[in-house]
Amino acid sequence: MRGAAMSLTAAARGFVFFLLSVPVIQGQDDWGVTYTSTQICALRGSTVEMPCTYRYPSTMSHQTTEVVKRFWFTKGSNKAPVDLKTDSDYTGRVEYHCDEKSCILSISDLRERDSVEYKFKFITNHDGFTGSPGVTLSVTVPDLQVQVTRSWTQGELRCHSSCNVPDNPSYVWFNNGQKMDGETSSSLRVSVEDNNSYSCAVTGYEDYRSPPVYGPKLPSVSVSPSAEIVEGSSVTLTCSSDANPAAKYTWYKENVHFKPLSEGPQLVFSSIQSSDSGQYYCTAENELGTKMSQYKFIDVKYAPKVVLLSLTPTGDIRENSRVTLTCSSDANPAATYTWYKNGKPLNKNAQIVFSSIQSSDSGQYYCKAENKLGRRTSRSISIDVKYAPKLPSVSVSPSAEIVEGSSVTLTCSSDANPAANYTWYKENEDSPKASGQIFTITDFRAEHSGNYYCEAQNRRGRQNSTLHLIVVADTSTITLITNSIRLTLVGVGGLIPLLLCCRWMRKKKALSSTTEPDEPKETVEFDSCPEYEDISETAAQTEDPEEQEDLV
Repeated sequence: MRGAAMSLTAAARGFVFFLLSVPVIQGQDDWGVTYTSTQICALRGSTVEMPCTYRYPSTMSHQTTEVVKRFWFTKGSNKAPVDLKTDSDYTGRVEYHCDEKSCILSISDLRERDSVEYKFKFITNHDGFTGSPGVTLSVTVPDLQVQVTRSWTQGELRCHSSCNVPDNPSYVWFNNGQKMDGETSSSLRVSVEDNNSYSCAVTGYEDYRSPPVYGPKLPSVSVSPSAEIVEGSSVTLTCSSDANPAAKYTWYKENVHFKPLSEGPQLVFSSIQSSDSGQYYCTAENELGTKMSQYKFIDVKYAPKVVLLSLTPTGDIRENSRVTLTCSSDANPAATYTWYKNGKPLNKNAQIVFSSIQSSDSGQYYCKAENKLGRRTSRSISIDVKYAPKLPSVSVSPSAEIVEGSSVTLTCSSDANPAANYTWYKENEDSPKASGQIFTITDFRAEHSGNYYCEAQNRRGRQNSTLHLIVVADTSTITLITNSIRLTLVGVGGLIPLLLCCRWMRKKKALSSTTEPDEPKETVEFDSCPEYEDISETAAQTEDPEEQEDLV
């Protein structure tokens, strides 16, 4: 007789697995059925045993209770349970091992359709009782998994099933699909990073191997969207690797000292920036190894950033020197540039080079950087070409003849940057006569005559121009007339016809006295001398009275 404790018998082909081995008591008062396990898992083709114990009152109505019938069933007919021994689905495969208080159901050559709930029923001379719920049987092929734990450079593999295999069965291990000789234990030690795959099976069920376990394969990296990446858009990098157990992923960026960016299969940029451009890679790791992906270059496109201007050399710009203006902007794709001077376009180069800059090149310069994503304009930069004074221009006022005692103003001007300072000199004199653009002599005398020159000077150089001044003395001689003093010429102009007239009259008298007596006398008539009273009076008013007396 078999005891109340469950006993499992290995069939010729298989093992029994138990999912739950907690006794469950069904019944009321003194009636009841106790199943050792309510759920059992068994391999297809194996034999399973389902034990139970039952109880009932020893006497009822002063009559001894006797068990009349006991059996196992899964289904009923006309509401009456069908004994498994009479069920055609179990013909030749069912046995009962029962006594007064227990009964074991044994089913051999298990089939997947045997996966149902089994119940025990007993009938006495007084009443009957069914243990419900019963025992649920799951018939399956070996459902094995290899569990992996890692210790330093070694990994420990353990062949595991969702159903517990009894009696320490023998196992078979496979390395890259090839059977490993001499390995029959449920555990196996392997070297990490050996790039091999391992699987296991229960001996006799080699066709029902566990899924293989292996370290990560070379990870691949994908980018979404796959088209051009524009600054500000959302970008996702995904790392994937074939590995079992599943790999854990870590993201890195090149040249960031191996500092992880994030963990997980995806690296997400909700608003990617130009600073995010660079080489990215991921690692995939599980208990059997680690693999690193190839680098993935992320090239973020963006419109020109701040446009910078540079001027070489710095400081003051000298005329005829070499000057370079450079425009630059951070942009992807690279920007094209347009230069402007005083608002008008010049060229489309990144640089403007003045090999010999001139004062005419002075002005306000700025540039515009542009690519297909946008444009940006720089600030303005002023070029102020410094140069030494040009040849000064000198003038005198009044511009006519200079009369002694009059006031004379000399003016000097020169194109220069920075503006020139002016100094007046007289030839053969060491000390300057005056400073400033204007030099005034209020009472011009003969001693003031001579060469004057002004010197225009700034920190770039100096230039000078000469002016010759001559004073005209205030006299009443004919020399004064020949020297073209205007006021004197106006006064004397009225006397010229009078003098000519007198000269003609003398000539007439002389001709008359030299004529022979016998010769006929020639009469020469002259018009009377014209009158210039008004003119002479005007002249007289302008001339000195003493000079008029001398002329008479």
